[in-house]
Amino acid sequence: MNSEFTIAVHSLVYLAYLPERMAPSEQIAENVATNPARIRKVMSCLRKGGYVDTREGAGGGYRLTLDPAVVTLADVYRLMAQGSVIPSWCSGDPDMDCVVGSNMTSVMNGIFCRAEKQLEDYFAGITIADVLRQIRVCKPS
Repeated sequence: MNSEFTIAVHSLVYLAYLPERMAPSEQIAENVATNPARIRKVMSCLRKGGYVDTREGAGGGYRLTLDPAVVTLADVYRLMAQGSVIPSWCSGDPDMDCVVGSNMTSVMNGIFCRAEKQLEDYFAGITIADVLRQIRVCKPS
């Protein structure tokens, strides 16, 4: 899982929380506890995906364009992190004479693909509004 997914979810939940559902990158960055350049990179992906739009100039920023009760974590995962469960390298070599070594990559890829599908299915049942509801019931420690 990559951190851009977490930043995207946090940013969308924060925008859903705000009365006008809009904030500049600096304000979002402060809430996420990262730098504005990183927020702008993530928000650019969310804009291309249709989740936010931008308003330039004074009073501008990023505005949530979709209903938070409709946007699922699966939607955000597919946009920001799909494939991140599958490692970039897997042991084995299909040209090996050993049945274990020659089949390990294929078998592990199948396992990781099924794991990712289960993760997406789980995320499909959680909306941005659900995350915001959970945050609202949490008490500060």
